[in-house]
Amino acid sequence: MSGRETLPDLPALMIEETVKAALLEDWGRTGDITAQATLPRSARADAVIAARVPGRIAGIDCALTAFRLSAPEIRAEALCRDGDLVAPGDKVMRIEGPARAVLAAERVALNFLGHLSGVASATHLFAEKVAHTKARIVCTRKTTPGLRALEKYAVRCGGGANHRFGLDDAILIKDNHIAVVGSVAEAVAAARRFAGHLVKVEVEVDTLEQLREALDAGPDVVMLDNMPPARLREAVAIANGRVLLEASGGVNLETVAGIAETGVDLISVGWITHSAPVMDLGLDIALRG
Repeated sequence: MSGRETLPDLPALMIEETVKAALLEDWGRTGDITAQATLPRSARADAVIAARVPGRIAGIDCALTAFRLSAPEIRAEALCRDGDLVAPGDKVMRIEGPARAVLAAERVALNFLGHLSGVASATHLFAEKVAHTKARIVCTRKTTPGLRALEKYAVRCGGGANHRFGLDDAILIKDNHIAVVGSVAEAVAAARRFAGHLVKVEVEVDTLEQLREALDAGPDVVMLDNMPPARLREAVAIANGRVLLEASGGVNLETVAGIAETGVDLISVGWITHSAPVMDLGLDIALRG
């Protein structure tokens, strides 16, 4: 099965509501007064969105939706698919329709496409660094408010995997939970009593002593927080395959391969969603009367 076939399907309604809100924010009370002031109502436009840098594409449906919502007469055609790698100059989308409406949707379409492609491209860079190991790159909840589902989708487009989506779909016991409860063992035991049979339990540990305590308590996943590679190797040996091990903290493009080579199963990287550079894509338009 190809990587594209494993991508989730984002419901059209979810995309439409998010894009609609972005358009309304941009249009304000009267719409694009620059286009209305300078372009005749009859003006038509042919446009192409092209990549200006190499990267991995995500957000095609968001861009298509922006143009469709701007005017139903716009014909927008995707020239590649989410998950595709593109080179500078590669065409991503072709748009034809009323010039005013095309320009009114341009920035919102490019904002979604550039941001999500940036997330996918950043994820791809990390995934390539660990491709020779068993480790998977996973995202975090450090996402843009209101865009979590889209950003986590973009992570998948870049070859990464998703961590939990919110506070309600998995139990992740962090250091502050442990501080209140009193110990790793007590926190995991309480989680096990509370959780349904389909809910995974993960616990964060800072030391190898806490790891041993966690293993005895029986979580599904242990997060190894801010451990250097030598300590991660010790942790992998101690766990000996009894649970999934996730490395977290201090992860960047220079360190990720060394972390992966310790034998951990997962590496969580908040940077790929909260700080990934926007991919540079541009819309070139030709007007005709």
